[in-house]
Amino acid sequence: MASIATKFRPLFDRVLVKRLDAVKQSKGGIMLPESASKKILEATVVAVGPGARNQDGKPIPVDVKVGDRVLLPEYGGTKIQLDDDDSYTIFKESELLAKVE
Repeated sequence: MASIATKFRPLFDRVLVKRLDAVKQSKGGIMLPESASKKILEATVVAVGPGARNQDGKPIPVDVKVGDRVLLPEYGGTKIQLDDDDSYTIFKESELLAKVE
């Protein structure tokens, strides 16, 4: 992830996240088909922009940092593909629902 964060830097208050992998096996060991797995609404922050600007032009810092786990909305964001991996999405910071601790 560190190599992607150095190559890709979001602008303003945008945040690049990588969705967590879907559970492919039940607790009992049964393999689950893709259609049975729920959409993953949790992700890890990979890169963060410098923040939006206020009326004076000064940046407003972003509340999340690289490595934070965040809760995503069900819809929204812009999916992108980096290093042949399509599990990355860009969100505005205000679209993120919560930090997971």
